[in-house]
Amino acid sequence: MSTPAHSRSLVTSANGHADFPLQNLPLGVFSRGNSARRGGVAIGDSIFDLQAALAAGLFNGAAREAAEAASRDQLNDFFALGAHARRALRSELLHLLDEHSPQRASLEASSELLLHPMSECQLHMPARVGDYTDFYVGIHHATNVGKLFRPDNPLLPNYKYVPIAYHGRASTLCVSGSPVRRPDGQTLPPGQEVPQFGPCKRLDYELEMGVWVGPGNPDGAPISIADAQQHIAGLCLLNDWSARDLQAWEYQPLGPFLSKSFATTLSPWVVTAEALVPFRSPQPVRPEGDPQPLPYLFDEADQQGGALDIELEVLLLTRQMKAQGLPAQVLARSNTLNMYWTVAQMLTHHSVNGCKLQPGDLLGTGTLSGPQPGQFGSLLEMTEGGKHTVELPGGEVRRFLEDGDEVILRARCQREGQVSIGFGECRGVVVG
Repeated sequence: MSTPAHSRSLVTSANGHADFPLQNLPLGVFSRGNSARRGGVAIGDSIFDLQAALAAGLFNGAAREAAEAASRDQLNDFFALGAHARRALRSELLHLLDEHSPQRASLEASSELLLHPMSECQLHMPARVGDYTDFYVGIHHATNVGKLFRPDNPLLPNYKYVPIAYHGRASTLCVSGSPVRRPDGQTLPPGQEVPQFGPCKRLDYELEMGVWVGPGNPDGAPISIADAQQHIAGLCLLNDWSARDLQAWEYQPLGPFLSKSFATTLSPWVVTAEALVPFRSPQPVRPEGDPQPLPYLFDEADQQGGALDIELEVLLLTRQMKAQGLPAQVLARSNTLNMYWTVAQMLTHHSVNGCKLQPGDLLGTGTLSGPQPGQFGSLLEMTEGGKHTVELPGGEVRRFLEDGDEVILRARCQREGQVSIGFGECRGVVVG
């Protein structure tokens, strides 16, 4: 469900807002002061309190049922209701928060109860994640990393047939703003035969999107590619922090373990599938000679509209830059159109063996680098494994992250004739 570009909100800060205009209405979980956690909707610089709106009798019918589920201290119950509930709640919110809302007078009279300044609120994890799976669908990242370790064969033969993934650690997912502690582990120093134990020296970020699962599937019942979109609740930003020196020593033969499980940071707002409809795009045509997806992963509708056009950005703000009052430095800009597989293909492949997905499960896309310098979503790629440095304001350089460094991810959807919407920020500061 899209919203006309001319629609404006009675919440004046939403009109022209970089991330949260009326056309977005992402959901999250917040608290203010000593109040309990509860569901809310980002609108401009404010949070619309769903519990207060329910108490005021602002919702009816299917929208009320959806609002009740979305008003709790987690969005799992809301995700489980599926697309019909999301659309009902979105439709009602669009009418309530429109500048021509028939309930404008009562809303403005109760604004102190219904609208909270976002700056005075604490944002929490939007859902309780039972399982987290990180994919590897950014083909340029996969190629760049492969070149570092396998110059003659950067992509293994299965990459263009299988949406590659590994099972991540749900317990260390954290919301934007949480500190990220430098992990300890085993590393093998160059030229040595015996590993050593100690702090990671090659800490990195990864620019990713997170995909929230809506209704799940019964145990043993795969989700077809034609139905996969109905199981996607929305998206967020995701930073899959990576200890590259730990990773290099441990990843063979079973893949990442301690190098990935210490922290993964998420942005707090869930941008719903409905808000993203105006920014859907055809899946980019595969290069000549690449195989077509196997039949269970191919759906014409998904090929024509299953990709998303989301502009991505990663910035770095060091301790020294903060002290000098310098702004964060943009390190890279990319786009979700660099995904080799669609979100629907990721979800379908995950379930094809009968794996049970549940509301609130999280899928990561993998690092979404572009093909050119300036579009790389990790320092591993930017520095070619630490061979080069990244120049920063004030004379600083980086090969990998240092203590005090703050990584900031941003994402925005823009298209002619549409109001742009954003995801907010995904931030994390490295601490020793």
